[in-house]
Amino acid sequence: MSNPKHDKGEHYITTPNAEPFLERLIFNNRAIILIAFFFLTLFLGYNAVKIQPDASFERMIPLEHPYIVNMLEHRDDLENLGNFVRIAVEVEEGDIFTQEYMETLKQITDEVFYLDGVDRSGLKSLWTSNVRWVEVTEQGFQGGTVIPDNYDGSRASLEALRQNVLRSNEVGRLISDNFRSTIVYAPLYEKNPETGEPLDYGEFSRQLEEQIRNKYESQNPNIDIHIVGFAKKVGDLIEGIGSIAWFAGVTIILTTLLLFGYSRSVTGTLVPVFTSIVAVFLQLGTLRLLGYGLDPYSVLVPFLVFAIGISHGVQIVNAMAVEAAKGFDSLMAARLAFRALYIPGMLALVSDAFGFLTLIFIEIDVIRDLAVAAGIGVAFVILTNLVLHVLIMSYVGISKGGIKHVQNHDEKHDRKWKVMSYFAHPGVAPISLLIAVIGLGLGLYYKQDLKVGDLDQGAPELRADSRYNLDNKFIIDNYSTSADVLVVMVKTEDEQCTQYNVLRAMDNLQWELQNTPGVQSSASLADVSKIVTKALNEGNWKWYEISRNQTIINASIREAPAGLINTNCDLTPVLVFLEDHKAETLETVTERVEEFAGNNNSDEFTFMLAAGNAGVEAATNDVISSAKNMMLAFVYGVVSLLCLLTFRSVRAVLCILIPLGLTSILAEAIMAVSGIGIKVATLPVIALGVGIGVDYGIYIYSKLEKFLIEGRTLQDAYFETLRSTGKAVIFTGITLGIGVVTWIFSPIKFQADMGLLLFFMFIWNMVGSIWLLPALARFLLRPDHMVAKARGKK
Repeated sequence: MSNPKHDKGEHYITTPNAEPFLERLIFNNRAIILIAFFFLTLFLGYNAVKIQPDASFERMIPLEHPYIVNMLEHRDDLENLGNFVRIAVEVEEGDIFTQEYMETLKQITDEVFYLDGVDRSGLKSLWTSNVRWVEVTEQGFQGGTVIPDNYDGSRASLEALRQNVLRSNEVGRLISDNFRSTIVYAPLYEKNPETGEPLDYGEFSRQLEEQIRNKYESQNPNIDIHIVGFAKKVGDLIEGIGSIAWFAGVTIILTTLLLFGYSRSVTGTLVPVFTSIVAVFLQLGTLRLLGYGLDPYSVLVPFLVFAIGISHGVQIVNAMAVEAAKGFDSLMAARLAFRALYIPGMLALVSDAFGFLTLIFIEIDVIRDLAVAAGIGVAFVILTNLVLHVLIMSYVGISKGGIKHVQNHDEKHDRKWKVMSYFAHPGVAPISLLIAVIGLGLGLYYKQDLKVGDLDQGAPELRADSRYNLDNKFIIDNYSTSADVLVVMVKTEDEQCTQYNVLRAMDNLQWELQNTPGVQSSASLADVSKIVTKALNEGNWKWYEISRNQTIINASIREAPAGLINTNCDLTPVLVFLEDHKAETLETVTERVEEFAGNNNSDEFTFMLAAGNAGVEAATNDVISSAKNMMLAFVYGVVSLLCLLTFRSVRAVLCILIPLGLTSILAEAIMAVSGIGIKVATLPVIALGVGIGVDYGIYIYSKLEKFLIEGRTLQDAYFETLRSTGKAVIFTGITLGIGVVTWIFSPIKFQADMGLLLFFMFIWNMVGSIWLLPALARFLLRPDHMVAKARGKK
């Protein structure tokens, strides 16, 4: 065993003035800093346990996109903004024309009416007064509510109800095509108009389950309830957050066991796990104090904060064990570990933070919230890892078993490191680069199929067999109008929305759209005018046209539904019902509308996109599509700049970033092959994977550079790098990969998708830093220049 005052340890024995300022500041005030951490953890930990799940419709949409600006500007004139629930009440045997069914539907309608968050003025069901029938007779127009005024449940009144349903325009909309179910449509307020409090989606979803679904399905075995809508989807996601706690527990247990197997030291296991959990509590407490909650998309950020904490904690445990094996006591081992790691550790963590913060440039608040949460989390990891961790370890040290394990491990595994050091061999490095180029080619080929947006029907955030997606399938299969609605707004001067030229243009747009792939049907004021004009002329189809006579037009739209015309008659919507909300469908339809608007907009009328849930999806896809490349450019730009400032070498930056870039391309190829689109839930993973993955390269390169400057050959320098840091990097990559791969069993599909992608990125970033970085170094680095430069500084 070497004397600790010689060899690699010799340069550590310095005078106090030669020690880094941060080291003196931290270790000369150990007790004070630990007491401060204790009280800070108590305070923020108290707030952390009180943080609540949070979700908001407006925070999940790009408020600055022109589509959304148009939608919100005219929200008071539109019924279908996308934030609503549709409750289908199905009878398993028979049809809806029974006294028992109608009584159940009436009770459900009343229950929904009194739910907090429901816009009661827009509530629709067979039992509401705004659902009417109209017909033309010899005496003129006749009509009334679909439920007869004298309805009493008798056979005669049920037959009258049947006739009213057939005369209404609601078959396929509120009433299923097979007459076995009807819908209760409930638009929602984003904020309570009386209290100003935002809608609690989790509580609203629970009320729908308990007061509607569970209550009425248990009362009547012949009744099935199906519920769809943004609020229900988010509610189901929030409910799924409960399962995330189990995955958090599994991740912590697996990490702890693997860490003990790696270090064979109780303190070397428990302290990094403890400090990583402390970082999570500090993060959550700060978020709560800043007014943030945990929405379904940022709820996974604490996992990443814990993973980052473990990643850097392993480096400290490894460095302390190496120094302790040389004979240093716990305090000196902690100081030497800090001295060796605080620069690469700080660089890696700051790169992580800035990488995450680039997500702020994406104009969707929920992604910006995720960026803030991740940035705050990494800031606390800097404190808990580089300060709290080393200070605790300076008192408790590495156990004898851990020290002995390091000594035996080095002797036993030197042959393995020797073999792996051949990645830097002049004969092996070209082969590695050739393999990387082939992987790059395959990645670029397969990533061509990567789509932006949803690739499946229903809610892709949930699994295909989830209750929500089964309910959505029921709606699609049984109703002519789908749940995916794109609203095109037609803007005119006051009192001009019913002019012939306006209705004719709307009719032409509908003809274009009904011949567009992905469009199921459409509806507008032009349809109402044509239907009524035909009815006024004895139902003759020759009159199924928009009349040029304005008096006839005015008569035809006198009884038009409120949702198709506003009070000033300066806005009227065209409702476009889509087959699905897949990215390709939305892109095709919006392009067709924009082309039509470009060719037909005039001073008299203007076609504007877009409202409805499909309009929101289209705007979101557009923002994500344009932001993706910009975000990656920012991430890599920031990481490159920080590496350049630290290592002062473009060659060093290339060694670190090229493996990272290969991982990003291969991850996108995996997304394309696996049918995972780029959307709100998955876009951040790309940035997060880059931010965390850069840590491996920074630790490997910083050690490699140190040994090269000492005058070693590249292969020898890499051998020493593997002995000192490589094993910690390999362990960290495998541990983090195993920790997140358990997510693939989550009931929340986007968590399973994130688990798959993060598993690949954790593992492949580790492989890239161990395998590809030394091969690149063989061709890019000039050790003689590095030595001369280091001597010149001295």
